[in-house]
Amino acid sequence: MSVAATSLAPMPPCDLLREMFNAAIKVALPAHTISPHLPPRPEGRTIVVGAGKASAAMAKAVEDIWSAPIEGLVVTRYGHAVPCRRIEVVEAAHPVPDAKGEHAARRILDLVSGLTKDDVVLALISGGGSALLALPAPGLTLEDKQAINSALLRSGASIDEMNCVRRHLSAIKGGRLAAAAHPARVVTLLISDVPGDDPSIIASGPTVPDPTTFSDALAILRKYHIDEPRAVVSHLAAAADETPKPHDSRLAGIKTAMIATPQHSLEAAAEIASSAGFTPFILGSAIEGEAREVGKVMAGIARQVVGYGQPAASPCALLSGGETTVTIRGSGRGGRNVEFLLSLAISLDGLPGVFAIAGDTDGIDGAEEIAGALVTPDTLARARAKGIDPRASLANNDGHGFFEALGDQIVTGPTLTNVNDFRAVLITNAATKTSPGLR
Repeated sequence: MSVAATSLAPMPPCDLLREMFNAAIKVALPAHTISPHLPPRPEGRTIVVGAGKASAAMAKAVEDIWSAPIEGLVVTRYGHAVPCRRIEVVEAAHPVPDAKGEHAARRILDLVSGLTKDDVVLALISGGGSALLALPAPGLTLEDKQAINSALLRSGASIDEMNCVRRHLSAIKGGRLAAAAHPARVVTLLISDVPGDDPSIIASGPTVPDPTTFSDALAILRKYHIDEPRAVVSHLAAAADETPKPHDSRLAGIKTAMIATPQHSLEAAAEIASSAGFTPFILGSAIEGEAREVGKVMAGIARQVVGYGQPAASPCALLSGGETTVTIRGSGRGGRNVEFLLSLAISLDGLPGVFAIAGDTDGIDGAEEIAGALVTPDTLARARAKGIDPRASLANNDGHGFFEALGDQIVTGPTLTNVNDFRAVLITNAATKTSPGLR
């Protein structure tokens, strides 16, 4: 889905960046995307289940369209609930699971059990669902799940690595929810928050086959030197009950539709940039790696634009999405988007005419209700005027503290969608005009 380009008169670069971020969010809202993907009314019951930061908004969108009888339960993050009339909404903890998520996951599994081939299970899945569907596999406890989640979050593991481990510690993820619903027809609507839009990675794939194994999950723990809790390591080593695989007959009839993706959001932002006179370049919707290293790379591309007019002459906008990682070394307040921006600012070193925004489209960067921040050519100068050392802030993983002191944070509140990170580097004509030394 695209956002119709509107005439945006010349505006300050930071205002334009905010408009682009807003467009990226708007195009991914469930109310705008869900209708074309709903299944036909079944002969039997329609059971709606779901998990993720957008699941309540997705449930509300379904209710607004679906006139036939409907029932079910979705679990979302605290603060992300939307009032529904027929579908129950439960709030639970994210990114480290809690007892409410465990209880909701058990109830969801019960809801889909005992159905017939005339029934439909409509699964509404979005980012964050992995932590919210916190039903431990037999022999494990919620405390085990909390400990391993915390360890993975600190380790710098990628989202696909984290979710591989989570699938193999769960009684509901990795295709187990769909298997429990057999022989009912399972239709899954997905909002992607992962690089590559792999359904098995989004919320750890509760309704799709799992191509990974227990040995894969164990190798990930060894890679990051995670050896606690012992119950988790022992469970993975035993490999007693493998997740459903692509050939599993219980999952043969599942249907899956991607209703919003990072690429859709980048295209919407590109339209806004173009209507404002900036040539948009989408560099990728699936960029991964350490956030601070990606910041250096983006700064290098911006310098190439300013110095040589490549890959485009200014004015232009460099757009990207995906999910970077942060290996925690310090004790500051941060998230992957502000880590990226702080590294970018340091690498740009006050380059005139270059502005940037980065934010999580769910409104939460890291563990705080802060979506991200803005970078301007005078970011470093303003920080130093306040006695703040940018490099020290980066070393301490204190991106939120850094941008809070400058008043440059982006706070949206819960957006009720989640298509991962959005990054835009805006290079104005002023960059080339005032930087002849780079040519």
